[in-house]
Amino acid sequence: MTQLLHSRCKPLEGQPAMTDAEIRSHLNEVSGWQLVDGSIEKTFTFKDYLEALAFVNAMAWVCHTEDHHPDMSMGYNRVVVRFNTHSVGGISINDFICAAKLNALVAFVA
Repeated sequence: MTQLLHSRCKPLEGQPAMTDAEIRSHLNEVSGWQLVDGSIEKTFTFKDYLEALAFVNAMAWVCHTEDHHPDMSMGYNRVVVRFNTHSVGGISINDFICAAKLNALVAFVA
């Protein structure tokens, strides 16, 4: 995960999506993320609404600085985050970079 955590997202237009083997390998590096319908997904659970909202706001900043934005839904104390890369038509390294950064971020919010 350390390598992913210190990497930056970059434009990938014209590049292929990751293979199933590459996805499985990278899933081992980001705790709690799983493959769901062509995306990687994780549910983050918090003490209450305020912690969940703080995470969403911090996540927005991280993803904005990486220029790689997830789909997400938020409830009272949980946030479901899904990444895929539209420009490659599947999952890319950028998805795993952001997943690693969100895993690290959650320790500061909760």
